Amino acid sequence: MNDELSIFCTNTNEYIDVTGGETLQEVYDVIKPRLGIDAICARVNNKTEDLRFPIYNNRQVEFLDMKSPSGQRVYTRSLCMILYKAITDLYPGKRLIIEHTVSGGMFCNFKHEHGTISAEVVKALKKRMREIVDANITFKRQERLTRDVVEMFKKQGLNDKVRLLSKSRDLYTVYYKLDNLIDSYYGPLAPSTGYIKAFDLVPYKGGMLLLGFNKADPTQPAKMVEQKKLFKAFEDYEAFNCVINVADVGELNEAIRSHQAGMLINVAEALHAKMFSKIADEIARRFKKGGARVVLIAGPSSSGKTTSSKRLAIQLITNYIRPKVISLDNYFVDRSRTPRDENGDYDYESLYSLDLDQFNQDITDLIAGKEVKMPTYNFETGHREYKEGNVMRLEEDNILLMEGIHGLNPELTKLIPDDKKFRVYVSALTTLNIDDHNWIPTTDNRLLRRIVRDYKYRGASAQDTIARWPSVRRGEEKWIFPYQENADAMFNSSLLFELAVMKNYAEPILRQVPVNVPEYDEATRLLRFLSYFEPLGERDIPSSSLLREFLGGSSFHY
Repeated sequence: MNDELSIFCTNTNEYIDVTGGETLQEVYDVIKPRLGIDAICARVNNKTEDLRFPIYNNRQVEFLDMKSPSGQRVYTRSLCMILYKAITDLYPGKRLIIEHTVSGGMFCNFKHEHGTISAEVVKALKKRMREIVDANITFKRQERLTRDVVEMFKKQGLNDKVRLLSKSRDLYTVYYKLDNLIDSYYGPLAPSTGYIKAFDLVPYKGGMLLLGFNKADPTQPAKMVEQKKLFKAFEDYEAFNCVINVADVGELNEAIRSHQAGMLINVAEALHAKMFSKIADEIARRFKKGGARVVLIAGPSSSGKTTSSKRLAIQLITNYIRPKVISLDNYFVDRSRTPRDENGDYDYESLYSLDLDQFNQDITDLIAGKEVKMPTYNFETGHREYKEGNVMRLEEDNILLMEGIHGLNPELTKLIPDDKKFRVYVSALTTLNIDDHNWIPTTDNRLLRRIVRDYKYRGASAQDTIARWPSVRRGEEKWIFPYQENADAMFNSSLLFELAVMKNYAEPILRQVPVNVPEYDEATRLLRFLSYFEPLGERDIPSSSLLREFLGGSSFHY
């Protein structure tokens, strides 16, 4: 082994001698036959870098393919820049905006234009994107003084990036160049356009849906999955963003610096209150016609389901309806019958960890006006118990309210008629963008909420929460997301200002993640993401705010 300079490749568990100055790509080309993967990026000292990263010091390196979480992000960013170049080549003067993820892809549009993008335009853009991919053009990573990058973005008409970076505290800014076009992303890109082989671009809702690769078969583009209700929920919030003139982080930062944040908080909280009221009014309307006897509230982790159920209950009371709450946890089967996950652990997130037959029987009897003995689940013994006097009966003005991840799955309430159910989907559908080409994934918003909450209330480190997150996401993909379009109402629990507030809590927790663990990669990515936000204090956030579920100081008991 060369004692002067080497890298340790975790893929092959060996030290590899280097002379210094080689890129990761050059090392990868030598050892590729032994790796068995097609690398698109690498994790260097537990931090994701592009393959053009030069080696001048001893490093630990793990090469990653596009199916890894980091690789997927690299692939998606690169695909977005290819679309940006195609638009610039064919329709100079048009402004691309990537608004949010929906229906299996990224919804894109021309900014400040209200017409429909024609199928012919979408077809031409897709053809040009394929030409750019086939040309295998290098994504050149460059770094200059931030003030110089700002001037370059001004010349290119990217005012959203100018607004964001003009107040940046970073002396230098990384950007990428594709031919004569420049852009910036909060993460690395692929070495060249030739890496982005599988994609599609289709007309969608007046704009375009940009689809990456199919996770089941990466050689093929992902398939569109229609999500009309989810799209409508995004669309409603984006209209609200336009009214208050805050659509990206740069505009939010300007509002904070100009002391307008108090008004933003009040307006955002008022919008939540209005949405809860609207949902409760619809439930009441159906209830008075003999339907909607059971309200089911579902959503992914850290979406704010608990506070949502409490605030919805208050609104139902104002409609002269008294909610009675049932916990789905009390219907767990005995531990010996609990399904196990791929690691052999008890899978309490599985639908079949619940006694579906007993649950349906009890709900059916309650709707019929019968008195029902209600169970509790003893987590110490792993058995369901029935305690003396723990009974429930529904009066004429009572409604059942249940919160749980399976609420929208028809199998949960298979014996209960549809007209007796009202299903509410809750999720943090973030509509604030970093800039026109960098959106904020809803999963990042929820992960930050969970990191803050678990640290504050459960004694879990950011490393612990990040390590568990992939398992949480797999459960959501299996048990929640396939059923979200079954909802009778969708509640967007995101708050326009929340990440500026969350920054104060999350940053110190994330900085505790040590460099020598894999979770350091995700922690540094989230820190980079939060660095774009001006910090905002919590003083003006009301005690009834959904955000208090994660920050503390709520008027509700959890």
